[in-house]
Amino acid sequence: MTDRFAGKTAIVTGAASGIGAAVARELAAGGARVVVADIKLDAAQKIADEIGGIAAEADMGDAQAVEALCDTAVSETGALHYLVNNAGIGGPQAPVGDYPLDGWKSVIDVNLNGVFYGMRFAIPKIEAAGGGAIVNMASILGSVGIAQSSAYVAAKHALVGLTKSAAIEYAQKGIRINAVGPGFIETPLLANLPREQYDALAGQHPVGRLGTSEEVSALTCFLLSDAAGFITGSYHLVDGGYTAQ
Repeated sequence: MTDRFAGKTAIVTGAASGIGAAVARELAAGGARVVVADIKLDAAQKIADEIGGIAAEADMGDAQAVEALCDTAVSETGALHYLVNNAGIGGPQAPVGDYPLDGWKSVIDVNLNGVFYGMRFAIPKIEAAGGGAIVNMASILGSVGIAQSSAYVAAKHALVGLTKSAAIEYAQKGIRINAVGPGFIETPLLANLPREQYDALAGQHPVGRLGTSEEVSALTCFLLSDAAGFITGSYHLVDGGYTAQ
């Protein structure tokens, strides 16, 4: 355990499982008070109990809910220093000409609008606390395309642009803002794929395997930390070489 986040408060969205849970654990191990935010409150509470954090229910596609989340962080801990916009959904699988309109709206609401809402309501509070950092969880699909997932790809590309613009706006106000782009990460869903499909997916990464949530968390928490003090407005891949091909 280190104290690199001692005395700080962080909100991590989509933190009830996977990458979000790994980030919440690492921040807490570093001394941060973590608000574990997720649309599934019971699951968020389990992680919060594990790390000594605060569970909060939040639908990131609902601006009022996100505003309330940021208010809760400050009312419960006194300040807000870090935000990890991790919540996201995959959405339907279909070509653009057949893509369901409600599916498009759902993906954009959570994966893009939710990130905007998070920054919109967290940034004034982070600035009031004297500065801090934000990491927006993009994807390898923030820089490359893939068939059948146009809404997801569009949202992640837009997220990278939003990150860069916000970083420029707040660089002199002590708030660093970066994006992280994971490749395909080991999850129970992927682990349950037929072996042939799993191996084919792993083989798309030059390192020959899927990533882990902890590997994504390590990069995310570095970018939040003071050790990354000269890094802002950047998009950092953790993809086993996927996009280098």
